[in-house]
Amino acid sequence: HLVVSGRGLVQAGGSLRLSCTTSGHTFSSYNMGWFPHAPGKVREFVATIKWTGGATYYTDSVKGRFTISRDNAKNTVYLQMNSLKPEDTGVYYCAADSRAFRVVLLSSPAAYDSWGQGTQVTVSS
Repeated sequence: HLVVSGRGLVQAGGSLRLSCTTSGHTFSSYNMGWFPHAPGKVREFVATIKWTGGATYYTDSVKGRFTISRDNAKNTVYLQMNSLKPEDTGVYYCAADSRAFRVVLLSSPAAYDSWGQGTQVTVSS
């Protein structure tokens, strides 16, 4: 069970950090991802991190602005969002890859099967 925190309303150019925590003892075995869902759009991908923490992958629109990280000792994955834009608005979900110890990082939501409850991020212009 993944619990997301860090809900917020910020102005464009501002920053926000989201956290996603689980009590599951297998957290450190899975790649983790963040997926925003904006009204009227499909759920998108923004970032993923390997189970080791040693590799990350971002969608082009957030490169240089968002940073995904994880602390396996705390069973927590983070998404630091800087220079926020109104188009970043949406409900942000974290998710765990469906396969443990996957070597490659995947951006498709279909590859993830454990989802948090989502948290609202609103960026005003």
